[in-house]
Amino acid sequence: MNDTLVILHDVRSSENVGSIFRTADAAGVSKIYLTGYTPAPVDRFKRKNAKLAKAALGAEEFVPWEARADIFGLIDDLKRTGVRVAAVEQSPRSLAYTKFSLIGPTAFIFGNEVSGLSKEILEAADTVLEIPMHGKKESLNVSVAAGVVLFRARG
Repeated sequence: MNDTLVILHDVRSSENVGSIFRTADAAGVSKIYLTGYTPAPVDRFKRKNAKLAKAALGAEEFVPWEARADIFGLIDDLKRTGVRVAAVEQSPRSLAYTKFSLIGPTAFIFGNEVSGLSKEILEAADTVLEIPMHGKKESLNVSVAAGVVLFRARG
C-alpha cells in the first residue's frame, strides 16, 4: 500500500483527534502529524490525554505520531521527500475526493472543526479535496471527513 499520512491542524477536540487515531489505525495510516494547537496523546509531562485515549481505544499506542509547531515547515519537509500534500477543505480550487488518485506517498491535511484550513495552507498544498455535500449542512465533523477520505484513499 502507498504511504498515507495525516496532518491534523488546529483540531481543538481531543475526542475528534482520538477518533481520527482510531480511524487512521483501521485505514493503515503510516503516521499522524499534530500541528498548531491540536492535542496530543500525551502532554509535555508525558501525561495521557484521557479524552483522546477514550475515543482512540488504544490506537494512539499503535499509530506513530509527531507534534510539529510549524505546519508550513512540515509541508515543505514532506514535499522534499516526495510526499504529495492534499488539503481536505471546501474551496473554489477543490476537487471532489472521489476523483483523486492515490499515487505514491500522500499526506492529507484536516483542519479546525469551525474554521477549517486557512487560505495559506490551501495554497501550500499540492491539491485541495472536498467531500460534496447534498444536505442542508455545509460540512461533516472532521473525524467523519477523515474516515470518508482515508478509506477512499485506501481503495
